[in-house]
Amino acid sequence: MLQYTSEHGFMPQEEMLESQKGGIQLNIGIPKDRANDERRVVLIPESVELLVRNGHSVIVEHNAGEGAFYTDHEYSEAGAEIKYDPREIYKADIILKVAAPNEEEMGYLDTRKVLMSSLHWKDHNSNFYRSMLAKKLTAFAFEKIQDKNGIYPVIRSMSEIAGNTSILLAAEYLSSTRYGRGSIFGGFSGIAPTDVVVIGAGTVGEFATRSALGMGAQVKVFDNDVGRLRRIQETQNQRIYSSIIQPKRLAEALKSADVVIGALRPVEGMTPVVVSEEMVQHMKKGAIIIDVSIDHGGCFETSEPTTHSEPVFQKYNVTHYCVPNMPSRAPRTASVSLSNFFAPILLSISENGGVDEVLKKDYGFRKGAYLYKGILTDKNIARRFQLSFQDIDLLIAAFHK
Repeated sequence: MLQYTSEHGFMPQEEMLESQKGGIQLNIGIPKDRANDERRVVLIPESVELLVRNGHSVIVEHNAGEGAFYTDHEYSEAGAEIKYDPREIYKADIILKVAAPNEEEMGYLDTRKVLMSSLHWKDHNSNFYRSMLAKKLTAFAFEKIQDKNGIYPVIRSMSEIAGNTSILLAAEYLSSTRYGRGSIFGGFSGIAPTDVVVIGAGTVGEFATRSALGMGAQVKVFDNDVGRLRRIQETQNQRIYSSIIQPKRLAEALKSADVVIGALRPVEGMTPVVVSEEMVQHMKKGAIIIDVSIDHGGCFETSEPTTHSEPVFQKYNVTHYCVPNMPSRAPRTASVSLSNFFAPILLSISENGGVDEVLKKDYGFRKGAYLYKGILTDKNIARRFQLSFQDIDLLIAAFHK
């Protein structure tokens, strides 16, 4: 039986001691992510315990959970086997990691393995994909996997975290006498509330708006999708200022803003730049910009990528926070969210008799595949790198006649 807990979602209870009947045993490898500023881990110890109690084996690399404050001892107690050599991890049948493998890690991968990770396909070159093809991998980009309602669960959960985190960061820097105005974020009796502008009414913008309003701020939301603006009004249960992105109106809002959150979605892989350098020049001294859209280029002309170790810079006396992969700023929360996503997928793979069977039955899971048995199934990757492409629906049908 599974029981929901406040921090970890669905976790195992005593009844899970009995192995599942009719399923296959999985051999799962969790390597330590070595990508810059990546602190998340895809399976937390509680989910490992769930899988082990269902008869599966989990191999975890030494210190894989260190960035999210999970120890080797916790993983060992949950039933995982700890390995110090990363090459041992890549011998597992299913490899789970946050970032896509780097060149060294690609060398560790054996043929015909299953890889699940994020992808950000434009960040790689053709040799990366050719190496994967040569190894006949089946690979999934977890940000492309959909649920039964057509929603992208990982993107949704990471966006929720990023939206909330953006306001907490803004509050931290706004109160700073070095980077901000020495002002406490929110609203207080006899004091004008913090003026917040949110650019983008998607999930990041929605949760940034919710957090800002909850702390007593005054919020203005801009987006070119009227439907999203209407939805954000409904989800907040109150009337808030909203507008389509008109340069003059946006420029006026920025002049009085204490905090600006950039939360626009990318268009064809890149975020549109809607805030010009001139607009930033006219903002208040000590105002704070949090550009959550920096993962796809950013929506401010003055934005430049920063790191978790050196997260901010100032330009025109305005503090810019432009760290890609903002959910990694809250690695434990983000890891729990990823783990709650992956554990049910792995159990489903076992219960249904393997990855191929889930691909046949689950259209949303199939949407996440970009390689199937060494055949490229993502037409965007194929077009960009001039590689051969085959439709995965036809492949599944051909392999399972």
